[in-house]
Amino acid sequence: MGRDDLYITVPSLFRCPISLDVMKSPVSLCTGVTYDRASIQRWLDSGNNTCPATMQVLQSKEFVPNRNLQRLIQIWSDSVAYRQVDAEPAAPSSVAVPSQDQVKLLVKQLDNNCSSSLTKITCFARESEENREFLARTDGFLNAVFDFMRNAESEIKLIEQIVRVLDLIQSKILDKKPLLESNCLSTILLVLQRGTSDSQIQSLRLLESTAIDGESKLKIAEKDGLVLELVKSLNKEKDQRLIEASLSCLIAIIKPKRVKTKLIQYRIIPELNNLLSEPNISVSIVEKSLKLLETLSFCKEGRSEIRHDSILLQAIVQKVLKVSNKSTEHAVTVLWSVCCLFREEKAREAVVSSSNGMTKFLLLMQSDCSSAIRQMSADLLKIFRINSNSCLASYDTKTTHIMPC
Repeated sequence: MGRDDLYITVPSLFRCPISLDVMKSPVSLCTGVTYDRASIQRWLDSGNNTCPATMQVLQSKEFVPNRNLQRLIQIWSDSVAYRQVDAEPAAPSSVAVPSQDQVKLLVKQLDNNCSSSLTKITCFARESEENREFLARTDGFLNAVFDFMRNAESEIKLIEQIVRVLDLIQSKILDKKPLLESNCLSTILLVLQRGTSDSQIQSLRLLESTAIDGESKLKIAEKDGLVLELVKSLNKEKDQRLIEASLSCLIAIIKPKRVKTKLIQYRIIPELNNLLSEPNISVSIVEKSLKLLETLSFCKEGRSEIRHDSILLQAIVQKVLKVSNKSTEHAVTVLWSVCCLFREEKAREAVVSSSNGMTKFLLLMQSDCSSAIRQMSADLLKIFRINSNSCLASYDTKTTHIMPC
């Protein structure tokens, strides 16, 4: 692929009229013009009462999430990400796609000319689903690449090539137990520490696909340094694709009690708080962050840390009815867990002090959300003993839009 092929044109529809950046959370004003949520919120909070694009005086400052546009942007972003991965120098398009017979020969030559052979094999795997199936079944291939991963002296560039091709065929690998061996996990950890963003994401997808039962989850979590590196990857300054891949991997391994305890020790809850407080974070990252908090809220140590963090609790309340149905469900479950199920007094105080929190629970009870979420909302209102009329009277509708579930 030539340099010109890597030039990415952003559709003008996807750019915020204010910031001119690709919109992360598109919302529409009553004028019909769509903006990124963070940009238009700043505009309105600054005292403006006009639509920035048309300069019309706004009859209402409410805005409505533009879900269709958000889905289109997500599809476009995913396609760009895949194009970037495909454009890596390790697999230039000038390399001709080998035939199946040539791949068999390349596998036999891996020991002698590994890097060159892997480049050609990767091109073969990228070509089609049939090729990936063939490669996963080729005698000696998986054994050879697993042997390279077990070798601590392998160069990082070579390891990245191996991770790349394993990621391509991961759904075709019937036995992934070798990836759980200590040496292989050490190699994956090395990629997470020193590899490119793309190879780190590929490594995380490999780990996620390997965490299929309690034993595999524990093996991944108990590898020295691995969980700590996953938590470090949640830093909001990182590539959002890397953050999302790390969250998905953490969700895959978090179920065992020992894993939850270790994650809490490594300060995952403050990292999740930072992500939820970030105005331009993606919907998927918000959903996954809340899902992790939901799981941690049923753990004594996690619940204790959540209840003492009033800023985090208020951030969770803010996500109710504001991001997506999934986010609302996870957020309500966290609040219900700490406030109702385990009756944490400090948590209740923080939720009560949140802007519009009680109103949201009342609206949820009247919505078409799942019966479980409606019941949790009723339990929360009962705990706080809030009168529904006073709740609605305190609701500020100036710049906030309530999304029905």
